[in-house]
Amino acid sequence: MDLEAFRTYCLSKKGTSEDFPFDEVTLCLRVVGKIFAITGLDSETFTVALKCDPEEAIELRERYEDIQPGYHMNKKHWNTVTFDGTLDDNLLRRLIDMSYDLVVKSLKKAERQALEAL
Repeated sequence: MDLEAFRTYCLSKKGTSEDFPFDEVTLCLRVVGKIFAITGLDSETFTVALKCDPEEAIELRERYEDIQPGYHMNKKHWNTVTFDGTLDDNLLRRLIDMSYDLVVKSLKKAERQALEAL
């Protein structure tokens, strides 16, 4: 999955937006204003920080070399995933979905209801 496929997939999810809150090269994907994916556009290797269930995060890191603890993130809840073609696109979409779903679950009830109404 390349950068454009990643962006297209993320932006197809309900309530998703993108912005550059930190600088002109750090792209954040958000659902109802909360970040669920971050990537640097200036990196030689395309990697994405994705939120993950803490127990599953450990299992994924042990199983896949291209999934590491979140760089500059809470390593308990975030993984940095390398999108270089080694990992199957179905797995990458599942990891994006998990990140999105975890953030949606953390939204306030009114925010979730507003998202559902979209």
